[in-house]
Amino acid sequence: MELYTDEYFMKKAINQADIAIESGEVPVGAIIVCNNQIIAKASNQTEMLNDVTAHAEMIAITAAANYLGSKYLHNCELYVTLEPCPMCAGALRWSQIGRVVYGAADDKNGFMKYGKEMLHPKTKTAFGLLHVECATMMKEFFSKKR
Repeated sequence: MELYTDEYFMKKAINQADIAIESGEVPVGAIIVCNNQIIAKASNQTEMLNDVTAHAEMIAITAAANYLGSKYLHNCELYVTLEPCPMCAGALRWSQIGRVVYGAADDKNGFMKYGKEMLHPKTKTAFGLLHVECATMMKEFFSKKR
């Protein structure tokens, strides 16, 4: 596998989703990359923290901002296994992140239901990267819950 490709970074996000599964969390993993360097990584922690806002994206945004010493993530890219929800899209908008790449679509709760306009106008998007792997994690997780 080539280093520093979208696929490489999405696989790192999938590793974070695996951590979420091990903790009994919904399997969503996120990483934030700046200049081909991972500066933040996170998995869902809503159950562990008893906090509905503790989505992987929110935790990663905070970690990246702390790392950079800036609330803006202009030159950064988020790789996340599931399409962000509207709450996370709002945080991504305020952070002015440069690019969002997600694996599996979330037709029920994803921000694209409301349109790309939820993100900052300069934010680029890409989706469907390793979507089979990302969607399978979600389906298997919820099939075990039911």
